Amino acid sequence: MQPTTRLSFSQRHPFIFGFLLIMVAVALFTGATATFRHLTDAGSFGGPRIGIVRIEGMIGDVRKTLEWMRKLAEDRTVRGVLVRVDSPGGAVAPSQELHDAVKRLAADKPVVVSMGSLAASGGLMVSTGATRIVANPATITGSIGVKMEMPNVQGLMDKIGVARQTLVSGDLKDAGSPFRAMSEAERAYFQSIIMEMYGQFVSMIAEDRNIPVEKVRSFADGRILTGSQALELGLVDKLGSEAAAMDVLLALVDLKGEKPVFIEPPKERSWVREVLESALGIAPPQNMGQPAFLYY
Repeated sequence: MQPTTRLSFSQRHPFIFGFLLIMVAVALFTGATATFRHLTDAGSFGGPRIGIVRIEGMIGDVRKTLEWMRKLAEDRTVRGVLVRVDSPGGAVAPSQELHDAVKRLAADKPVVVSMGSLAASGGLMVSTGATRIVANPATITGSIGVKMEMPNVQGLMDKIGVARQTLVSGDLKDAGSPFRAMSEAERAYFQSIIMEMYGQFVSMIAEDRNIPVEKVRSFADGRILTGSQALELGLVDKLGSEAAAMDVLLALVDLKGEKPVFIEPPKERSWVREVLESALGIAPPQNMGQPAFLYY
């Protein structure tokens, strides 16, 4: 009688064993990667670091960008920051938040903006908080102003025979309703808000770029400007590419011969959102059907 051969777990369950090996390998790799990232984030490896911030497409949800800029501000190993702006602008409050974040960052370390093909309206606002601004000669910028968009479906509702009734606590509570025409009082009300936001925009440009307010108003009528025209008006400091902007930043940082390490967060974008915002040039879906104030 032949003795019974006891099979090992790997022999009895080869697929399970193989899966467990893969899981262990993934866990080890993930741990090693996290450790390396922690060490490099702490500045244990590499030379002085240069942060990269990219502001692209319509300005809407800026929470991740703001969080990245906060990390760059707090990291003492980051010597300077390049902000690449390629945006037509967007929502008013997020544009102001990005502007303020850039300005706070520039108060702590050199920040240079590189304007891409488009840095208009809210894109220009964000840029003016930087230490220096570099634009391509043909960059489209300017477009200083505010616009408000709201849908009106009253005609459609009339055609399908549907009516909407609304009770309000005050005359302006229902202002901007898409289910009826705008009254003259509502139009004047919204126009006053637009002009208030416009005044804020003009004041920011005048303060950041050290240009008299009246001079800013002379070209802040919504017109677009090329990079060359913006240079003549004092809105940018130099003409050049992203590489030229990086040269300006490195000169401000003065690395004393050390080779910089460039850092930026992984890009996380939905291709659907990318198509809607960039290809079609429309606001994110959550803004549709509501009155929207835009630096755009």
